[in-house]
Amino acid sequence: MFNKNLKLVIAALIIGYAVYQFIEGYIGNGIFLILLSLIFIFLYFRNEIILLAFLRMRKQDMEGTEKWLTKIKNPEGALTTKQQGYYNYLHGIIFSQKNLTTAEKYFKKALKLGLTMDYDVAMAKLSLAGISMQKRRKREATQLLQEAKKLDKNNMLTDQIKMMQQQMKKI
Repeated sequence: MFNKNLKLVIAALIIGYAVYQFIEGYIGNGIFLILLSLIFIFLYFRNEIILLAFLRMRKQDMEGTEKWLTKIKNPEGALTTKQQGYYNYLHGIIFSQKNLTTAEKYFKKALKLGLTMDYDVAMAKLSLAGISMQKRRKREATQLLQEAKKLDKNNMLTDQIKMMQQQMKKI
């Protein structure tokens, strides 16, 4: 909703006013304003629209996820690098049901920009492995599966990895 730099300016102004409130002796107001500024600082690192898109994704509402993502008009200017990675990651998940070539492009761009969580990187590599397998690129799919297996520390994707390895034996 707000530009990333505007969020920092708003947080700085609120902190400045909080310091003024501390000087005037209104400690409660100052504490409240510091807490309020923390919201803007948090939203600098975690974009609110991407958070809402993830909530839609959790409910398996792909149309709602896509609707929230289309509200971001200029992702290069409005988002930090990691947020751009998640923006492309979400687009990759959406397009993996529609167009595999476009989904592959988005997943590769998300991996290039970087994702914070190892699980998300593993999921992106697993999805890329599935796309490579469908395009009959067995060597690339095997390599991506191995990388996804290394990144899956909590064994949340073990079943999917085993299923894809069994499917690759049939190719």
